[in-house]
Amino acid sequence: MVNVTYVAKKILGLLVTIFLVLSFNFYLFRILPGNPFTLLYRGASLPPEAKRDLNAQFGLDQPLWVQYLIYMRNTASGNFGISYQTHASVLGLVVPSLINTVVLLSVASAISIGGGILIGMIAAWRRGSRIDVTFSAATLVMYSMPTFWLGLVLLFVGVIYLGLPVGEMWTISFGTVDMLTQFADLMRHMILPLLTLVLGLVGQYVLVMKGALLDVFTEDYMITARAKGISNRKLLWDHGFRNAILPMMTLVALNLGLSIGGAIQTETVFSWPGMGLLIYRSILARDYPVLQGAFLMVTIAVIFANFIADMLYPFLDPRVASK
Repeated sequence: MVNVTYVAKKILGLLVTIFLVLSFNFYLFRILPGNPFTLLYRGASLPPEAKRDLNAQFGLDQPLWVQYLIYMRNTASGNFGISYQTHASVLGLVVPSLINTVVLLSVASAISIGGGILIGMIAAWRRGSRIDVTFSAATLVMYSMPTFWLGLVLLFVGVIYLGLPVGEMWTISFGTVDMLTQFADLMRHMILPLLTLVLGLVGQYVLVMKGALLDVFTEDYMITARAKGISNRKLLWDHGFRNAILPMMTLVALNLGLSIGGAIQTETVFSWPGMGLLIYRSILARDYPVLQGAFLMVTIAVIFANFIADMLYPFLDPRVASK
């Protein structure tokens, strides 16, 4: 059974972290140089009176602490504001982009984690063999590749030689286009960004899984189990895998946040209409409300992923809850 004190501490830490993220999220974009309306209306002769009206309309003429209180109140009520650039609801812009990013990252993470665990186990079990050397070298090469560079290479090969589409993907919705057509369009557009993310992520999981298993193999209970004549399959899965999976859980939780960085680059390269592309365009336009809403969604998702991982640790290793 999970220790109640352990759970209470994790929940308290979750709430404090969310509050700090909300505060940081507010101040981060207001210390950036440049005025959003100056950038939005660049080249246009916008009179000072119009600038004052725009600042008043969006509340930017208020003291910073007043803007902060309004921001916290609106966020708590689910009101993320209005985009400076499109005058559309931030929530209406963020939710469709979030769905596209979740679809892309979920599939990429599932393939990367499953493939990384399997390859890591094979490399650890056959350590020193040609298979181990080949897998380890290949994963190190993939792990060292910058995401944007790998994306550009795959973009060139995929578009020129394979005729794969880039950009102009239909956002998943219950509209006039039937779901089967949307799904087929999604799959065709997903091939290149998915391949980019999988190749960029799988190397970490292979290396961590291999290292964790090699450490487990040196433990006394593994040597004792082998001496008792336990089969290699049972030794690997029941004894080695279950004890080596804890570092993988930590990496998966942390990688959710790191994957967002790779998603920003990947979605920008392939014009995938997700959170990464939305954040990139909003940064260029200094669209504070959209940036705040996007970063808040992403950060809370990462926080909850780590919280879920913390809740799973006691089931994987009961010693965690007693600390």
